[in-house]
Amino acid sequence: MSEIRKHYFLSEYCIIAEERAKRPSDFAVADKDRGKNGSENCLFCGGAEENTPLATAVYKNGKIYSDTPEKRVRNWDFRCFPNLYPALSPVSGSPEPEKSGLQAEPGYGFHEVIVESPLHGRRLEDFSKSEISELMQVYRDRTCNYATRENIRYVSLFKNSGEKAGASINHLHSQILALPFCPSPLARELKVIRKIKKCPYCEIFDLEKASPRLISENSEWIAFTPYSSMGPFEVWFLPRKHVSSLGGCSDQLLFALGDILKAILKSYGRILGKPPFNYMFYQLSESPEYHLNIRLLPRISIHAGFELNTGTYINTVSPERAASYLREDLMHGE
Repeated sequence: MSEIRKHYFLSEYCIIAEERAKRPSDFAVADKDRGKNGSENCLFCGGAEENTPLATAVYKNGKIYSDTPEKRVRNWDFRCFPNLYPALSPVSGSPEPEKSGLQAEPGYGFHEVIVESPLHGRRLEDFSKSEISELMQVYRDRTCNYATRENIRYVSLFKNSGEKAGASINHLHSQILALPFCPSPLARELKVIRKIKKCPYCEIFDLEKASPRLISENSEWIAFTPYSSMGPFEVWFLPRKHVSSLGGCSDQLLFALGDILKAILKSYGRILGKPPFNYMFYQLSESPEYHLNIRLLPRISIHAGFELNTGTYINTVSPERAASYLREDLMHGE
């Protein structure tokens, strides 16, 4: 029998319908994105620096540089630059006034690309422990850089990996959008948290650390399949320490995050065949009540009319079953 499950603390629901379930191997997808946008045409590869906007931050051998019009930094480890087709801009004209009374304002903000390797075809799960730890530090640096900008209220940090996950370029990268407003999902969470006057994520940590949905843990983080998962094999990462954003994370905390994130991505590859995926950082730099969390979702199911119509997701693999597959794989994986 199916179940209707409620979110931990919001009035949101999902339907667990395992009668429609598949085996994990049936979710495996061919890695069709490999070979597309080959390195010979890739704007993000090392050596193609002139084909992108000037880099605002270039990480090389533990130091930070920036491009100049006269010289682009070469032989870098990580490279950050404004998106060539930005959704928002730090300089924006005024929109035409709406006669209907609808509201609009200039599209102020920042949109940055973080290229995570100069080498085409690399994957995060193949990074060394030091490389993925350094990437987490880059995430922290770039988040803090934009969180302190005037009139910025939210920094969205996310990765689209694979065409079905929204990636238009097949080269390892993430993106940052710095917004002049707090998005409604975060505002809704914060409203509930302030009303109940305690951190629900700290309670979720204690609950899931001892639940059948726990996948893995280390000294700083747990990885688990959330009780009301949006889709098969969704994974959340919660830090043991209450921090509201990456800006509050120590190097030790970031090293542990990189380690557990890499382990789950490797497990995805073995179980699901390197699926397209998204991961998103949920953080609120100026709201100490909030609890940083990261959500990882493989794109192996389709959100169709019902989901769009209701905001309720049908999940064909229970979080408990998905966690058992991932736990077993981590115990016996490479």
